[in-house]
Amino acid sequence: MTYYRPIPSTDLHRPPGSYLLAGGWVWFDTVEVLQRDAPPVLMAASKLPADMLERLTAPRAPICGLGFDTPHLMGILNVTPDSFSDGGQYNAPKAALARTHDMIAQGAAIIDIGGESTRPGATEVTIDDEINRTAPVIVNLRDASDIPISIDTRKADVARAAHTAGATLVNDVAGFTFDPDLAPFCAAAGLPVCVMHAQGTPEIMQRDPRYDNVALDIYDYLSDRVDALIALGIPRSQIITDPGIGFGKTLDHNLALLQNLSLFHGLGCPILLGASRKRFIGTIGGTEEARNRAAGSVAVALAGVAQGVQMLRVHDVRETAEALRLWQAATLGQMG
Repeated sequence: MTYYRPIPSTDLHRPPGSYLLAGGWVWFDTVEVLQRDAPPVLMAASKLPADMLERLTAPRAPICGLGFDTPHLMGILNVTPDSFSDGGQYNAPKAALARTHDMIAQGAAIIDIGGESTRPGATEVTIDDEINRTAPVIVNLRDASDIPISIDTRKADVARAAHTAGATLVNDVAGFTFDPDLAPFCAAAGLPVCVMHAQGTPEIMQRDPRYDNVALDIYDYLSDRVDALIALGIPRSQIITDPGIGFGKTLDHNLALLQNLSLFHGLGCPILLGASRKRFIGTIGGTEEARNRAAGSVAVALAGVAQGVQMLRVHDVRETAEALRLWQAATLGQMG
């Protein structure tokens, strides 16, 4: 199989004959051609197969009312006692609602609500506990705001309760492989989805993750999962893909994925990057406490935006939004 990674550029001097990546803010005129049994080579983008050129350049359709000609921030709300960086801070309804209002005011375009920690070593939460943690918060938020709400779950019953409460997207860290009823429910309900790659369950995923080629292996996985979701009736235009930074990956795996993010535009779906406060950021940046990793998280987020990533899942909304505005002004000449 042949893979094509567009070489992204944001330079203001865009040459004739170049293409916009996914109808966004990044352009390319060269691609890296990748194969598992041959060294990579560079090729003019104009020589791409027609179907791949269409995948790489077609503007992404709106999801939950959000267009993808500009990057969006997904604010993280963990209503759990044990999430890796903010467990227990927002699992009281009043604190959760106050936090969502803060994130919306700071620039979040969508809120991702999770009731089960998926940090390394975390154990499974019962369906009833997960529903009891998430559904009341979603009801309260929906009563107060019309912002899109994502439910971060692996389980159909939790997604069903969340949708009834007002959630508008399902974000599954297990790639819709944990509960066989989840993807059919999303298809029947007409819900857009985010499909993520993880190697193993949270309990064991960091024990000894291995890949033949991490970027290509995960591309193949996500391609297969997108095809499976389409076969169930979820349109490609309503699927977001996430390479799953930190989920069954070593530091080197994470860096390889970050360096190859533009490859995943070939799936024809918006890309979500969820690297906020992850351990590798602390390791490289020298910050032990996860809650103090905002600066490193922002650096990684901007690196993703430079490769055309359309959605950033973040804890530190205000800091990321401010940095993004400055990056857009300094790099793209875009103000406001």
